[in-house]
Amino acid sequence: MTGGQRADGPGPRAALQPRTPETLAQDLIELAAGRPGLVRVLLDGHGADSLADALVPGLSALGRAPLRVRGRDFLRPAGERFEQGREDAEHLRTHWLDAAALEREVLARSAEGWYLPALWDAGRDRSYRRAREPVPDRAVVLVDGVFLLGRGLTCELAVHLTLSPAALRRRGVPEWQVPAYEEYDRQVRPGDVCDVLVRAEDARRPAVLVRQSRL
Repeated sequence: MTGGQRADGPGPRAALQPRTPETLAQDLIELAAGRPGLVRVLLDGHGADSLADALVPGLSALGRAPLRVRGRDFLRPAGERFEQGREDAEHLRTHWLDAAALEREVLARSAEGWYLPALWDAGRDRSYRRAREPVPDRAVVLVDGVFLLGRGLTCELAVHLTLSPAALRRRGVPEWQVPAYEEYDRQVRPGDVCDVLVRAEDARRPAVLVRQSRL
């Protein structure tokens, strides 16, 4: 599957279900752990890093090997990110992430038994110089980030967290970035192409729509 274009197609729609953060995490753990072999999970949207972290203990307890990969560790160098200025919303959405490197070094290569945990240290603007690491049996690769869908990234499970512009501002997203999220919703429609939609307007009361019942 690649960025919402799933090989086996979407299953029946389930009803939007209220959850707590704990039950949401448990739902996703069960969805990921219930699939055989390597499972690659994209967690897309503001706050996806915390959600991905929350899955690690439960996956480990079920005998899966969670591998955490952070989208912010696959950003392009500053010269490429800021070539249109430091506050260009469209460039943020379409060019900051090195999606080709993320696909090549993590998502595709993990099927060959290896992956690169991190590529570029955006804070220091230099390579992490990390070596490729082996992928254990029954691994679940958890990749978090923003604007991940619609890029052809390979995955078995795509999760999208959706928030309104007002909620994004309440969560501290800079004002200049909010239009990037709005345009992403219009152009990519991540809430339609994901397997699991999480409405996270209230972080304490998320609601979940599972579109692929076999996951």
